[in-house]
Amino acid sequence: MKDKFYNYIQQLQDTITAKLEEIDGQAKFKEDLWKRPEGGGGRTRVIENGAVFEKGGVNISAVHGELPESMQKFFGVKNCDFFACGLSLVLHPKNPFVPTVHANWRYFEMYDTNGKIISSWFGGGQDLTPYYLFEEDAIHFHQTCKDACDKHHPDFYPQYKKRCDTYFWNTHREEARGVGGLFFDYLKDTDTLNMKDRYSFVTEIGNSFLKGYLPIVEKRKETSFTKEQKDWQEIRRGRYVEFNLIHDKGTLFGLKTNGRIESILMSLPPKVQWHYNHLPEEGSEEYKLVTILKNPKDWV
Repeated sequence: MKDKFYNYIQQLQDTITAKLEEIDGQAKFKEDLWKRPEGGGGRTRVIENGAVFEKGGVNISAVHGELPESMQKFFGVKNCDFFACGLSLVLHPKNPFVPTVHANWRYFEMYDTNGKIISSWFGGGQDLTPYYLFEEDAIHFHQTCKDACDKHHPDFYPQYKKRCDTYFWNTHREEARGVGGLFFDYLKDTDTLNMKDRYSFVTEIGNSFLKGYLPIVEKRKETSFTKEQKDWQEIRRGRYVEFNLIHDKGTLFGLKTNGRIESILMSLPPKVQWHYNHLPEEGSEEYKLVTILKNPKDWV
């Protein structure tokens, strides 16, 4: 399964980066191959200063070795090795009317001292972070997520949508990072769903990503904007940074397993602002966004 999924994310990385270069029309992804001293490595691809994307990364990695002590305590195991592979992407567009997007699809195995798999699971999801709220964009993104989920089980979308709203929640701000999407983790072999079923589901979600995001980019990328609207985008990016550095499990896992720091922090935007006690004017478009982030809604 690990070889099968790693082959899949290699192909998916190629597909996604090619489409993003096409829609940007100016910048190209820079590829960086790296190795992890403890075992494994990855293929980082970053795009910067494009016509559409101010910064973005589409990274894959496959790492293995001894599970760090802190992670052994987290999982309640001892003397374990691990294998983890996945694709992680974050795109920060230049235009404040185009939302930031994040996605991740991953597979994990743990082994005993004899090399036998003692546990394995899939995880991942995708979520949208707009700076100005266009309800039709949120509906389109969520409908794409729901359509992909519904091919596998009618409970998947409502279950994983709710988990996304719960997970991407900046507790110290009492607001969501964005308008959500899907989040799932620890998808294991069960009596009703085996790992082949899980693989089929996760790859369905991965394959749906471009359909959910690119139409929004195409619709909004040429919209004119003011300096004040760009400032608002950069202020809201600060909340994105706060979540990734304080709450995100993927960031913390990468740091605790001696992951490649440049790839881990690829998700951070290039230009950010923090203003003391910044509050949008009541009734404004900025206020409308914050109101929704305080009270996540069902989009479909």
